[in-house]
Amino acid sequence: METATEKARNPRRWLILIVLCLSTLVLVIDNMVLTVAVPPIAEDLGASAQDLQWIIESYMLVFAGLLLTSGSLSDRFGRRKVMVIGLALFGAASLVATVADNPGQLIGARVLMGVGGALIMPSTLSILITVFDEDERPRAIAAWSAVAMIGLVGGPVLGGALIAHFWWGAVFLINIPIAALAIVAALVLMPESKGPWRKADPIGMVLSVIGMTALVWTINEFPKGGLSHPGTVVSLAVTVAAVIGFAFWELRAESPMVPLALFRNRVFTGASFSLVLLTFANGGLMLVLTQYLQFVMGYTPSETGLAFTPLALAALLFNGVGAGLAKKIGNRTLAVGGLLVTAGGFAVLSTISPDAGFWTLAAAMTLMGAGGGLAMPATIAALMGAVPGEHAGVGSALNDTIQQAGAALGVAVLGAVLSHSYTGAMSDAAPAPARRSVSDALGMAAANADKGLAAAAREAFTTAMSASFLAGAAGVVGAAIVALCLIRGGKETPATAPADDAQSMVTAA
Repeated sequence: METATEKARNPRRWLILIVLCLSTLVLVIDNMVLTVAVPPIAEDLGASAQDLQWIIESYMLVFAGLLLTSGSLSDRFGRRKVMVIGLALFGAASLVATVADNPGQLIGARVLMGVGGALIMPSTLSILITVFDEDERPRAIAAWSAVAMIGLVGGPVLGGALIAHFWWGAVFLINIPIAALAIVAALVLMPESKGPWRKADPIGMVLSVIGMTALVWTINEFPKGGLSHPGTVVSLAVTVAAVIGFAFWELRAESPMVPLALFRNRVFTGASFSLVLLTFANGGLMLVLTQYLQFVMGYTPSETGLAFTPLALAALLFNGVGAGLAKKIGNRTLAVGGLLVTAGGFAVLSTISPDAGFWTLAAAMTLMGAGGGLAMPATIAALMGAVPGEHAGVGSALNDTIQQAGAALGVAVLGAVLSHSYTGAMSDAAPAPARRSVSDALGMAAANADKGLAAAAREAFTTAMSASFLAGAAGVVGAAIVALCLIRGGKETPATAPADDAQSMVTAA
């Protein structure tokens, strides 16, 4: 016999989860397939290095800048509506990217894709937490996280296959049918949900867009010129001013876009900082390990994507294990245990030598996948469990923003550690370009048939990689300490009382 809770559950909730996973998958795959499409794009469109930088970074800047605004809009106007609009815009922009015949058109398409992505991403998680109750939410979040991992690892492999058999535009073309399917399924299966009506906060929206865009820009540009570059100094000043202004305004606004009172909740704050440190380490992982596989082990881009299979499989397996354990042992235990396992994976990676076989690398990635599979869904569940129902969209956007900022910081900081350590490990007798970059060193070695320079560059890069991974391990251990101290062992309590069900959920026929 069904309980009252089971009767209240949406009978189509697992089909709705498939829609949410499809919507997330299209974003993750698109970002990852682009990594292998850059060389043919440069050749076919005659794109300069600056053009390629804008093709990649324009999406990131727009996406990061609009996340909080998008989350607020979804709470105000409807989460399904905002997600469908985002999917439609993302699909249309993908079509423009597919037929682009110059770098400017492709950059414009990527900007529109960033707008669409920012509308999609917060809505997926906010809809998930309104459709699934506390008992089923861990399994739903685990499945949602697993799909993101599949896209992360499968994207480069799929992109390599598409480029090998078709042309670079195919990496954007595949977005269109996925987006169309997700739109139809959302309209047919998914209930609409929104928070109680509140006044708009245009000043908060503008400050959040300026602050997040300037932050990501500063993080991306800092490794190139440091604080000695005037542009970096200006963007850093804009970031600080906008973030302080945003916090000042939101604390005093009658109807703030982001209720900063959320951060008074220790679970929300603990999960937030844990996610920042975890994504900081993982963002650097992908950057450093991808270079190691290609420059030191000699893998192609497609082979590099396949090399991450142990990490993906372990993450998928332990996502399921963690979902089953969440009710029994709580989010804190899962998060702390998973983070410590992840730190162990980083520690193993720091011991790898230039001639290490794939199996040592696979063992380390299995540890990291297992740890991430346990920690990431548990931390996200803790964070979202502390968010009131009427703020589900903004809560989801904060989660996405936190992860975006953490990953960007990881790429910048661990990338800087890698670069500095590499230069320090290279002999002063090596040519100056070879001391700055392993790719330049290997290029010079190949041109001059200098096996000694190639060996020295690979050795120096591996030494530098060890320093980066030790820094990543320290970040993950820090995340575990934060989670242990701030995330409660039992059920999370929202920062403020959730809205009445009649206000917070409007079900469409």
